[in-house]
Amino acid sequence: MAAPAGTNLTTVPTRPVHALLLPAGAALFDAVRRALDGDGPAVLPLSPDLPAPALRAALDALRPTHLVTPDGVRPRPDGVPAAGDIAVIIATSGTTGRPKGVELTAAALRASATASLRRIGARPGERWLCCVPPSHISGMQVLVRSLESGTEPVIHPRFSAAGVYETLAAGEAAHVSLVPTQLRRLLDHAAGLGGGLPAFRTILLGGAAAPPRLLREASAAGARVITTYGSSETSGGCVYDGEPLYKVDLKIGDDGRIRVRGPVLFSGYRLRPELTAECVEDGWFVTSDLGELAGGRLRVLGRADDVVITGGQKVVPGAVAALLAEHPAVRDVAVVGRPDPEWGERVVAVVVPADPAAPPALEELRAFCKDRLPAYAAPRALELLPALPQLPNGKPDLAALRAVTAPAG
Repeated sequence: MAAPAGTNLTTVPTRPVHALLLPAGAALFDAVRRALDGDGPAVLPLSPDLPAPALRAALDALRPTHLVTPDGVRPRPDGVPAAGDIAVIIATSGTTGRPKGVELTAAALRASATASLRRIGARPGERWLCCVPPSHISGMQVLVRSLESGTEPVIHPRFSAAGVYETLAAGEAAHVSLVPTQLRRLLDHAAGLGGGLPAFRTILLGGAAAPPRLLREASAAGARVITTYGSSETSGGCVYDGEPLYKVDLKIGDDGRIRVRGPVLFSGYRLRPELTAECVEDGWFVTSDLGELAGGRLRVLGRADDVVITGGQKVVPGAVAALLAEHPAVRDVAVVGRPDPEWGERVVAVVVPADPAAPPALEELRAFCKDRLPAYAAPRALELLPALPQLPNGKPDLAALRAVTAPAG
């Protein structure tokens, strides 16, 4: 007898989703291991340091079936299982709106990890140091690379320049992932001890643009640094030193945005099919980043949604920041747009001086920019800070910098 109209004859396998509110450590690593092997539930790692409102927002938006804390496992009545092939869900920060959950299969994560190990020439038995939160894709991929290489990671609950240096000096790990701010602090710590860095085989550097001067200093200190580009949607870094990993394809669309295709791509945004459809185009993931391809190498210009419109002209803040980072009086810098009654937006340089006693002047930085960029891209305001505010993953908190209303310097 025929089934009634509208009956779904196919049963789609599902699996529970455990939100892990655990410190980085053995229990979290084991949960990730079981998720990738298919022996356990899908995992949604969340930072134990999340403020209560941010935690509620993440749980309400992503609806895990269970919450796992050091005290045990609690079911959540409004939880929704994930598709059976989903192993890991990475939550975005949610600083610009409703949190999103990037769904990743074990196959995608392993394709990324295997390609990474292959590119850097990792040797059997070499361990990874995880000092980036596993709730972010960079920290999660350190765990996956460890699993793929058959090793146990060295896990630091949070980044400490002294702790990383000691792990280096003891030879406990061969590879590590850092963001530029962390590398800067590690180099400063090493310089304070009167020497260079003990030898890591690889420092994967991602999360933000790496100033060329920082890369030169790291090389002079004996570090082998590989710059990476990627996102949660690409299972982490998918472009190393400008060249895509194995089986990853790149192209630049007519809108200037970088597009990525390959086995490392995410499956979709959790419970947000409409959002997934907006950023997937004929099998290509359409990123929010602007870029150029020359000779098969990718150059990332900055985020499309960070573009500043000043006096009718478009300015890419990342390009301005990369140039200002080369100024000898600049230790660290971010460039943002803030409202301006005359220009619509003004370009603001937020600078950490190399010497607090002799900070750079606005006109000095404007002249430096005008030598290599159009005049309208030069900053119209300067703000001096002792350090840039950061997100938990070590990236500059650009949203906080845009919101600052301090008088122009």
